[in-house]
Amino acid sequence: LFIGLAGSTFVCCQCWTSRMFTKEIVGVANGMVGGWGNVGGGATQLIMGSALFPLFKFLMDGNETLAWRTVCIVPAVVAFLTGIVIIKFSDDCPKGAYRDLKKSGEMPEISAAASFRGAAIDFNTWILFIQYACCFGVELTVNNAAVSFFQSEFDLSTEAASAIASIFGFMNLFARGIGGYASDWAMNKMKMRGRILVQALFLLLEGVCIFIFVEMTSLAGSIIMLTIFSIFVQAAEGSTYGVVPYVNAKATGSVAGIVGAGGPTGAVSFGLIFRQLAPRTAFSVMAGIVLASGVLSVLITIKNHRGILFGADRDGDTIIVPRMEEDEEEFPKAVDASDKEDGEYHNNST
Repeated sequence: LFIGLAGSTFVCCQCWTSRMFTKEIVGVANGMVGGWGNVGGGATQLIMGSALFPLFKFLMDGNETLAWRTVCIVPAVVAFLTGIVIIKFSDDCPKGAYRDLKKSGEMPEISAAASFRGAAIDFNTWILFIQYACCFGVELTVNNAAVSFFQSEFDLSTEAASAIASIFGFMNLFARGIGGYASDWAMNKMKMRGRILVQALFLLLEGVCIFIFVEMTSLAGSIIMLTIFSIFVQAAEGSTYGVVPYVNAKATGSVAGIVGAGGPTGAVSFGLIFRQLAPRTAFSVMAGIVLASGVLSVLITIKNHRGILFGADRDGDTIIVPRMEEDEEEFPKAVDASDKEDGEYHNNST
């Protein structure tokens, strides 16, 4: 339970990067941070299993059980020290600590319950929840199913199948960042409509690539399609969190949390499908669901922004930015309550 709670730092991190980086690059920032977080999970397994475990086993006179239990202390210590560094040396947002901004009146008090309620009643939050289930949920499912798939379909050893399956995870080095970058680029060209179109495109391409992957009968073709479809899976993850900061700027953390929960929810749901059906059939069903989630993008309509079918661009962002010190004479600290309606505290000059 407590290890699972530690995993929720992903949501905190996505909320933090959303507030630390200007809206022009928030997509690539969220994408790179999230992608490298996933890579960190694989790197931890590799370091612990291949380097530290043999060392601790030697130090424990060959006692494998004691060695493995002891080696798990290492990531715990690293995580604890990282938390101390963040608390001591980092800022909540570009203008400093939230407690100072609240004391000065620059930042309104928002209760956790009000934040969650604002996120939960927004229809866009749940569309993104479904779409994240169909990208990060797919990633988690493939991480679990790929080894057995290559073993059963191509009669590979566990070692060979694991090596091939690891390709999927290592695409996080750049693919999620690419999704965020594409979202930012489209925002610059077509405003929010561009971000949503990129989101839809990546999900549709992901679904198509899963269908093609299932039809591959050669090992080489399957590996190539696994690589390509993993890029679109993780790019869709990055583009999802390019949209998240705009859904409800006063409840960015709650929106990020609900959307992030879509990943494990999707993994559990797809996992049940894989338990009931043959691997190729299960992949085909998953592909169809992913395609349907991409079509849902036409329903995303964010306040003050034009969607694919609905809404219109209006003056005034859903992200209100605190002014830098040199701008304070022109833009006084006191902000009218009506101007704060959708306000959040980001840096527009990062």
